[in-house]
Amino acid sequence: MNQLDELQSYSQLLLRLYRAAQDLPITDFQDAALDLVKGVLPFDSSLWGTAAPAQGGPDIHTVHLHNQSREMLPAYESVKHLDSAVATMFAQPRATRAFQLESWFSDPAQREIRDMMRRFEIENMLATTVIDPSTRFAHWILLYRADRDASYTAAEVARLELLAPHVMEALAINRKMHLERLGPADQDTLPRGNAIADLRGMVYHADARFAALAGEEWEDWQERRLPAVLSSHFQQESDRFRGRAVVVDARIEQQLLFLKARPRCRADGLTAREFTIAKLIAKGDTHKEIAQTLSRSPATVRNQIQGIYEKLEVGNIAGLIEELRLAD
Repeated sequence: MNQLDELQSYSQLLLRLYRAAQDLPITDFQDAALDLVKGVLPFDSSLWGTAAPAQGGPDIHTVHLHNQSREMLPAYESVKHLDSAVATMFAQPRATRAFQLESWFSDPAQREIRDMMRRFEIENMLATTVIDPSTRFAHWILLYRADRDASYTAAEVARLELLAPHVMEALAINRKMHLERLGPADQDTLPRGNAIADLRGMVYHADARFAALAGEEWEDWQERRLPAVLSSHFQQESDRFRGRAVVVDARIEQQLLFLKARPRCRADGLTAREFTIAKLIAKGDTHKEIAQTLSRSPATVRNQIQGIYEKLEVGNIAGLIEELRLAD
C-alpha cells in the first residue's frame, strides 16, 4: 500500500469512527470503535477505561471489557500492586507503549501477575494513556494479544499513538450525544446544564450552564469533581437532588452519571403529595375526583389545593401549569 492509499484508508476509518459516535447508542459504541481499530491493528481482547493513581496500583473508575471475561477485574485487583507496566504509563502525561509479558514481568516476584494475565490469554499488551497533569486522572486503552510470538511492532505502536486521540474524542462525542438525547422535548422549560461524571464523582464533561448552576449552589466547587454531597446523593439514591438554588436529575448508564441541572423553582417546594395533586389539577380533575383518586376527603383535598396555589404564588390553573412545566 502506497502513502496515498494509507492516507485514504486512515481518512475512511476516522469518518466511520466519528459517524459511529453520532449514530450508535452508548451501549454499542465502544465495541464498534474497537472493531474499527482492530481492522488496522489486530488484537484479541481489550480494556478501555479511566483510573487514578493510588498506593497499591491503579484505582479503576470505569472500564469497558471487549472480548474479555468480567472475572478479569477482581483477578486483576488482587495483583495490581505488581503491575509495573501501569506505573510506567502513569509517569508521562501521554504515552503509547508495548509490553511483552514474559520479558516485562520476568522478576520471580511478579509471577502472580504473570500467571493472572496468562489465565486470561494475555501475552502481549499495547497500552495508550492520556493523563490530566493536575489530577493525574488517566484515560486509557489496552489492546491484548494471546499469541506469545505476536509482539507489537514499532509501526503498530505508532499507529495506535496516532489513532488513540481520535478514539477517545469520539467516545466523548458519543457520550455528549447521548446526554443531549436524554434532554426534555420541550425547549421552553428552564435552561438546563449538562454534565457527565463517573460514580466516584470525577467529571468528564460539564457545560457552562451546569458550571454556573453548580457555582450558585456550591461556591467552592472545583469543576473536575462533583460536589461531595451531590456525588454521595446519587450513589445512595436515584431520585432528584434538590438544593438551595439548583435541582439535579441523574441517569446512570455505562458506569456513568448523566446529569441535568436547572435552577430551583417554586414547584420544587411542593411535597410529593402536593406535587401529585398539582398534576391532577393540571390534568383537569376536580377536587372531588382527586379526593376519590387519592382516597382523601374532599375537604382535605380542597385545603391542600389552596396550599398548593399559595406555595406556587398563582391564582389559576394556567399559572399552576406554567409552574409545573418549569419543574418537569
